[in-house]
Amino acid sequence: MFVAVTVILIVMLLGSVGALFAFSWAATHQQFENLEAAAESIFDADEPIGKPTDNFITDSHES
Repeated sequence: MFVAVTVILIVMLLGSVGALFAFSWAATHQQFENLEAAAESIFDADEPIGKPTDNFITDSHES
């Protein structure tokens, strides 16, 4: 029982340190500076922002 708890605590500690490292890296490399541009980067001129044009998302009977 003691070994299992120790392993779980070590894994949780390593996961927390990894998450803090990832957040710190992202913050120092300006990954959070312009979130709107990143959110809109998947759209092109044929697909307006906010209007779904994929057939599997919208009903095929709608226009």
